[in-house]
Amino acid sequence: MKKYLKVILAAVIVLVFIGTFVFLYMKSKPQPVAYDEFSPKVTDISKTTVITGTIEPRDEVEVKPQISGIITDIYKEAGETVEAGEVIAKVKVIPDMGQLSSAEARVRLAEINLKQAEVNHERERKLYDRQLVSADEYDNVRQALDQAREEKKAAIDALEVVRDGVSSSNASASSTLIRSTISGLILDVPVKVGNSVILSNTFNDGTTIATVADMGDLIFRGNIDETEVGRLVTGMPMKITIGALQNLKFGASLEYISPKATDNNGANQFEIKAAVTVPAGSDIRSGYSANAEIELESAKGVLTVPESAIEFSGEDTYVYVVKGSGEDKTYERRKVVTGLSDGINIEIKSGLKKGEKVRGPQKVSEK
Repeated sequence: MKKYLKVILAAVIVLVFIGTFVFLYMKSKPQPVAYDEFSPKVTDISKTTVITGTIEPRDEVEVKPQISGIITDIYKEAGETVEAGEVIAKVKVIPDMGQLSSAEARVRLAEINLKQAEVNHERERKLYDRQLVSADEYDNVRQALDQAREEKKAAIDALEVVRDGVSSSNASASSTLIRSTISGLILDVPVKVGNSVILSNTFNDGTTIATVADMGDLIFRGNIDETEVGRLVTGMPMKITIGALQNLKFGASLEYISPKATDNNGANQFEIKAAVTVPAGSDIRSGYSANAEIELESAKGVLTVPESAIEFSGEDTYVYVVKGSGEDKTYERRKVVTGLSDGINIEIKSGLKKGEKVRGPQKVSEK
């Protein structure tokens, strides 16, 4: 019994050894090289580039106060629409003490001059009634009285403007009321009630009360590399895709190409702007990231093959044309003239006919 077991065990070992040898032999045996094959086809081909940028309103205005003071009321919030001339906020004036003192002194002086003018006028009128002075002299005194009255009114108006920011004579055009200068959507109201604000002057840009923009007139703003900017012309159509709204695509028309490059991390780029055609009912916000696709070149109805089937040798290009079939299959290296490429397919201008087959990359066998 033990003798039979030894024989069986030896036979198993021999079979395993032989099987392993055969497997390793088959694995080491050279496999025939197989290639993908492609048939040229007539189709349209185009070369496009994608530009990253943002969607912005064409007109975005910062509303600033005409006087310095403190915000007492805010009537609008970000996201609300506003008409040109509509009040956004109200400012309480904090008068400058030097200007206030000068304005008060001007009023007191105007009152003194008016009283004196009234006395002179009354005296001159009595003399004129007795025909003791000429009409010209009386007219001069009466004119001086009118001027004194106007000076007092002007002095009072100036005092009210310095003290209150508005005078009783022009209350409808009060500079304490901050009004929107354009019609549109309020994008931001960066101030709060109680904040101090200053007017714009030579040394300061002034405090922004609100940012208003016309969201019905949008543009795409981006940058394109110097290697591609030479192919652009104003009026070229673009396709816009917004990153936050993947299902929303719309058109645009290129309207501006910067004449000067800017350095962007060592690469020269040119700014472009395009007028956006906003679809009706779309909720597009200012500052959305977007991609713009521009067709730089195109060829219609041309013979193409996959670019992976092309062999580049210096300035020449070649393909391997399939000859025969089965075991008799061979590949003829043939020079061709190529044209436009979209990165996947390439145009064949000459050297290849429709109906022929070309060799592609080598097939990768699965192990």
